[in-house]
Amino acid sequence: MSMTSTILHPMAWTNERLCLSENTGLKKALLKMIVVENSNSAKSNNINSDFLTNRNLPTHDNMSLLKFFAINALELSAPASPLLLQQSNSTNVVTPGWLQLSGHPESIAPAANGIVRKRVSGPTDSEIVAYGALSADPCASKIVPKYIGYREINGEYYIELQDLLHGFKEPNVMDIKMGCRTFLESEVTNKTLRPDLYKKMILVDPEAPTEEEHKAQAVTKLRYMLFREQMSSSQTKGFRIEAMKIKGSTPITDLKTIKSDSDVSQLVGNFLQKRRGVTKELIKRLRNMRSLIEKSDYFKSHEVVGSSVFIVYDDHHVGAWMIDFAKNKVLPEGVHVDHRKPWIPGNCEEGLLHGMDQLIKVCEGVYEDSK
Repeated sequence: MSMTSTILHPMAWTNERLCLSENTGLKKALLKMIVVENSNSAKSNNINSDFLTNRNLPTHDNMSLLKFFAINALELSAPASPLLLQQSNSTNVVTPGWLQLSGHPESIAPAANGIVRKRVSGPTDSEIVAYGALSADPCASKIVPKYIGYREINGEYYIELQDLLHGFKEPNVMDIKMGCRTFLESEVTNKTLRPDLYKKMILVDPEAPTEEEHKAQAVTKLRYMLFREQMSSSQTKGFRIEAMKIKGSTPITDLKTIKSDSDVSQLVGNFLQKRRGVTKELIKRLRNMRSLIEKSDYFKSHEVVGSSVFIVYDDHHVGAWMIDFAKNKVLPEGVHVDHRKPWIPGNCEEGLLHGMDQLIKVCEGVYEDSK
């Protein structure tokens, strides 16, 4: 099938930084794509309680463009640098608000009102396989973006998904990477010493390598990946906050080294702005997501690595979904996971539900503190 390609062009932006406190230990990170464009929605008198189903909301005009920075999920060591925000200039395409919290800017494009389109490698791409299976699971399908399908356009393949910002007005958003590890076991089986990863490690922390690693001036990929996870709250809490945007403020993206309980709670509290109704609704939704994950046949049979919880709210609606499934793997025969046990190489545990437990606990604490 052939269609006219969406034409993208860069937009200007600024590299501003917002620090939450002197003790947060914020460090710069590479950028990962977050794009938000003009969206249509209408005011509603109540918070939308049906966040797990498709919304078919009326529209409003003139939603402001939210200019997001983004974080590259693979690196901690490089300084922050700009990625171009892009938008469609095609007069044939409706360009609603949309957001993709991982990947590269050239791979994302709005498709139509309420839909986003992401470039994939082909009809057997891992995300196509994942979303096809997730959408067929009666539990999992309720906590992920609606899967529209995939299509070929001028020789390129795209997956089409529900736009999670559709129906929100000037939303507040947060991207939370789930799991105690965000790398596949298959990514770290090579024991080759890597000088490039050693250089990346010492850029972040010159004292991190062992005496032997300093002498060799090289580390294995597993050593580097574990070091990277230890810099954040991933290993202790089973999640790390990647990026967030609060209405009326600069996007915050240098969050990967937020680690302590107090800093994590402060960050979530700042995001929720002591709004008890929003916080209560979010806790309800996260608990429901956890229950559905525990019941889902898909999650019982898959290693889920590198997925995120995407949270969005405005004055009238609250939403939360699981996104990003490129690294999901079917469990080997005879291997079972509960998504909570500590990872030991070979057991395929990744800590997804441990992270959900801890995220809910943090939100419950924020709710209590907001009295």
